[in-house]
Amino acid sequence: MKKKVFWLLGDAILAAFLIWFDQFTKHLAILHLKGQNAYVVLKDVFELDYLENRGSAFGMFQNKKVFLLLTGVLFMALMLYLLIKTPAKKRFLPIHIVASCIVAGGMGNMIDRFVLGYVVDFFSFILIHYPVFNVADIYIVVATILMAILLIFVYKEEELQFLWSKKKESKEKE
Repeated sequence: MKKKVFWLLGDAILAAFLIWFDQFTKHLAILHLKGQNAYVVLKDVFELDYLENRGSAFGMFQNKKVFLLLTGVLFMALMLYLLIKTPAKKRFLPIHIVASCIVAGGMGNMIDRFVLGYVVDFFSFILIHYPVFNVADIYIVVATILMAILLIFVYKEEELQFLWSKKKESKEKE
């Protein structure tokens, strides 16, 4: 049990650091980009451009704050369940890291939504007309892709039995 608590503490520390970094970058965007013209990083390719997103990914669900907060809470609960159920073994370290990144991204955007009423976005790939996004979005997208790769190609189905098994885990060994 001590080992599990230690791993969950590590998950929490990683998520807390990532949330802090996300919020720090958004604070910088508010200070230096809000009310300004876009800052061109690579002409016709990439800009830093302040945007207040009152929706979700790709601007969907505009001004549906309560719905987005409830959806976020449910998704965070699912990720926390995954972290709690995942064994404290080196074999499952990638799942712990990736799930912690997803939690951090979700929490970073939920903090914005709750405190500000919108999410601060500022990365803009104008070359491909991609929606403006932020650091938390990067955590979510990259970690979700990595989670899919892990679940499809790295872990065997029997290794993931812990997700739906009601049996108490026996003593975990490294």
